[in-house]
Amino acid sequence: MKPFTISLFAVLLLGVCHVSRATLASSKEKKTTYIVHMSKSEMPASFEHHTHWYDTSLKSVSDSAQMLYTYENAIHGFSTRLTLAEAKLLESQPGILSVLPELRYKLHTTRTPEFLGLDKSADSLPQSDSGGAMLPGNLLPLVYAGNASNATNGNLCMMGTLIPEQVAGKIVVCDRGVNPRVQKGAVVKAAGGFGMVLSNTNANGEELVADAHLLPATAVGQKSGDEIKDYLFSDPKPTVTILFEGTKVGIQPSPVVAAFSSRGPNSITPDILKPDLIAPGVNILAGWAGSVGPTGLATDGRRVEFNIISGTSMSCPHVSGLAALLKAAHPDWSPAAIRSALMTTAYVAYKNGKKLQDVATGKYSTPFDHGAGHVDPVAALNPGLVYDLTANDYLNFLCALNYSATEISSLARRDFTCDASKKYSVTDLNYPSFAVNFGSGGADGVIKHSRTLTNVGAPGTYKVLISLQSPGVKVAVEPETLSFSQANEKKSYTVTFTGSSMPANTNSFGRIEWSNGIQTVGSSIAVSWT
Repeated sequence: MKPFTISLFAVLLLGVCHVSRATLASSKEKKTTYIVHMSKSEMPASFEHHTHWYDTSLKSVSDSAQMLYTYENAIHGFSTRLTLAEAKLLESQPGILSVLPELRYKLHTTRTPEFLGLDKSADSLPQSDSGGAMLPGNLLPLVYAGNASNATNGNLCMMGTLIPEQVAGKIVVCDRGVNPRVQKGAVVKAAGGFGMVLSNTNANGEELVADAHLLPATAVGQKSGDEIKDYLFSDPKPTVTILFEGTKVGIQPSPVVAAFSSRGPNSITPDILKPDLIAPGVNILAGWAGSVGPTGLATDGRRVEFNIISGTSMSCPHVSGLAALLKAAHPDWSPAAIRSALMTTAYVAYKNGKKLQDVATGKYSTPFDHGAGHVDPVAALNPGLVYDLTANDYLNFLCALNYSATEISSLARRDFTCDASKKYSVTDLNYPSFAVNFGSGGADGVIKHSRTLTNVGAPGTYKVLISLQSPGVKVAVEPETLSFSQANEKKSYTVTFTGSSMPANTNSFGRIEWSNGIQTVGSSIAVSWT
């Protein structure tokens, strides 16, 4: 029995050694960086500060792990290095929303940094290596959709309106309007057409928007579209080909206000000028989920990770990214201060001095089109002065709009009652722009706006400059000079708008600028007689 006992002991000893080695291997398991998203509102009352809670949560799964960064703005949480097992264990802890491995994204855009002035070296940016290529290397017959349809609206290339025998193998000219642009191409393709020329009408002017068409296609402005139609009607056998000439940069004028851009005046609160500002939003290379094809049509079976998209949904992430850059440079700035910096440093004219153009009309844009102007992130990093706001300022604004206590409390998520003894005014909201509305029928009147500027730059003296050419209103600023001796110092001023009788629906535009000789803090003005 003794040999058996020794053998069993040896087996047990080997087992202990195996467990020890497994434990050692586990402790040396490769660690990677994780982003831990915490629910700050679920922090137990026993913790005085959320970072103490974060550290305790982390130590519950690893004695050696350390927090690399803590996050307090876009999300609440921290980053750390963990093993896969530790990450899974941490994810099961109370108050943990997610534990995600760090993922480094590469910049895919090729133009935005240069366009916004974030990259001053144009030579470092890749140029298109796509040479000219014809689709196909020969000419094809050209036909106008309106002449190849039995429908009165056949020119719009709507579903079921084209005659296949008259468009098969041809390039079809379709007019823009009513149905989606990409759907027009699908209609042409279904009827046997080889390609499409999409022509703008009066409603779209010269605005060109890129689309992921289902067939070879090109978009042209109204002027070119009219010339093409003249050619179609004058030549008994019109022909055409589509030529891809590569990416072109430096097209002027640029930027222009897109026809689809959000426009003022503010129909809900006319005393607040909208839009705030404009940013790149036309023909933007953007991520695409892939749940549908790049055209969004049910018949589009293609799946891609990127797409060319246009819309205010594209300008919004540009501004959001710039806001994040400003927050990184100035962690103590409030959201209102960041918005102010972007607005007061935006530009309203090109380098040649001409005003920004509205592509919808071909004329100069106004503050009802561009708001404060086009974003200039480099200037926004050092705006000099900002118009700041607190949560109570917004609540006072709701009081001025006669919101009920219940409505305000539901928005504030706390009890708040307007002070009955206090006089609230929408013109007191510390906004970086001015919207002035005189009475119905163009009656005379005096409207005052009060503003407060906060110094976020060096000490200095700012002088005001008013530019507004209108016989119907006079503008006075008091005081005309603001002197700041230290950072975060606040100074207030009042703007008085005195209006005379003008026809209803008249609008006038201008600017108020504060300058210390280096920085210019600009505010757009929109005056309306409603």
